[in-house]
Amino acid sequence: MSVNSILDMCKEALAAIPAMISATLAALAPLKAMILEQFGWPGLMAAYIAVGVIGLLVIWRLTKLTFAALKYLVIPALGLAFLVSVVSPYSFAAALPVTVTLCSLLLLAKG
Repeated sequence: MSVNSILDMCKEALAAIPAMISATLAALAPLKAMILEQFGWPGLMAAYIAVGVIGLLVIWRLTKLTFAALKYLVIPALGLAFLVSVVSPYSFAAALPVTVTLCSLLLLAKG
């Protein structure tokens, strides 16, 4: 697979994104009309606020999960792999998968 074919695939994927967004917005148009009909403009604003708050909460939870994975999995695994490579004949690259597995198992056991 050449670089040009990878770039062409990326261009095609990026060109498809606006079509997917417009299809999603078109699918939500009846919902918007129903909210406007039933609840009026204040109901539509309340729906936008509710969806925005839920979206922010999801983004916040994913951010917390990412930082927790860095704090409890990635950094200890890198530290252990470095320590193993210093005190044993194994290289850092050979020790890293083992230490990541060990840290993952410890996290699963910790609950």
